[in-house]
Amino acid sequence: MSFQQALSGLNAAGKNLDVIGNNVANANTVGFKASRAEFADVYASTVLGTFSNNIGIGTKLNSVTQMFTQGAISVTSNPFDVAISGEGFFRMDNNGSVVYSRNGQFHLDANGYVVNANGLRLTGYVADANGNINTAQPQPLRLTVSSIEARGTSEVTQGAVLDSRSDAIDPAVKPFDPDDSSTYTHATSIAVYDSLGNTHTLSTFYVKRGPGQWEVYTALNGTVTNPDANGDGTPEGFPLVFDAAGKIDLDASNNGVFDIAVDAATLGTGANGLNIRYNVAATSQTGQAFSNELQRQDGYTSGRLTSFTIDENGILKANYSNQQSRAQGQIVLVSFVNPQGLVAAGGNNFLETTLSGGPRIGVPGSSNFGTVTSGALEDANVDLTGELVNMITAQRVYQANAQTIKTQDSVMQTLVNMR
Repeated sequence: MSFQQALSGLNAAGKNLDVIGNNVANANTVGFKASRAEFADVYASTVLGTFSNNIGIGTKLNSVTQMFTQGAISVTSNPFDVAISGEGFFRMDNNGSVVYSRNGQFHLDANGYVVNANGLRLTGYVADANGNINTAQPQPLRLTVSSIEARGTSEVTQGAVLDSRSDAIDPAVKPFDPDDSSTYTHATSIAVYDSLGNTHTLSTFYVKRGPGQWEVYTALNGTVTNPDANGDGTPEGFPLVFDAAGKIDLDASNNGVFDIAVDAATLGTGANGLNIRYNVAATSQTGQAFSNELQRQDGYTSGRLTSFTIDENGILKANYSNQQSRAQGQIVLVSFVNPQGLVAAGGNNFLETTLSGGPRIGVPGSSNFGTVTSGALEDANVDLTGELVNMITAQRVYQANAQTIKTQDSVMQTLVNMR
């Protein structure tokens, strides 16, 4: 029986060395998960069952288990390199079938798809032309490399702090004139854009009329845009009223919103006319010098693609030369109830099984899913020092079982030589 026991030990030690060797060989493989050989003892059985004085007949390889612990994160210079920190696998499309991987080495192919070295396509939620992400069903992510068209300004928001100490200006004495600074109290300007991306200067003028009483005038490229209500060439100011605490009285100030309309002929650029919703609800009045705390608008000129970025939530954004960015998709992650039930399929890929359970799809940073880091990769989780120690131990076990065979052979030889 010793021969059988020793042979099973040799076989087990050899399998263990195979597993260790595979771990060592893949120490530099991105996203690789180390394996561990697990063994079980073997006993002979009879129709009468087993007995307390039974002697085992050796060992056997029970399973090879993948260790899904986190690997170290290494920084790279490729924005399409993506590392997962925490739970989850990349969902890859393999000509219609789905595999899973922790290897985040991606690039764009000739058709704009995000693929790995084997041509498998990374899947996620796609975005429409306006950057709105559709979370209905994961699809292969495809990025467009075209430029972004200009967008005419439709909203402007101003949040100025007006100086309550300023003197009031009587409109009967000094009617508003954008070219005469003595007819207004404060002024600021912002660049806005027409539908062709041409830049225009929108100036805002604040005129104090009395305690807590102000008017707002606007001018586009020097031409006043306020309506001429009386038809006498005098523009009508938009009222701003403040309470004793310096807060805007929205009821008396039309909720702090007014409209600006400039026709195409006035623009003179061949673009469509501008219709701007102007919001000054964030304006306040204090006893301090004038300042403009908030100023933004939603238009922009056309821009060419400059780069792609991926944020920690897996959103792929195209960045343009006009300082705009637009979402083109979002990476999805997949988790399993029992990831050790996955089957290695080669190429750093895994397949689901009944033991792993079905895939659960989510986005990075959401519940039960890790985050992703662009420009980084997850190293193999192989502990080289530990594997070398395990290798020495496995080698000693192999030698010991070989010695068992040698000893048993010596015993058999003695029996043969007895006379």
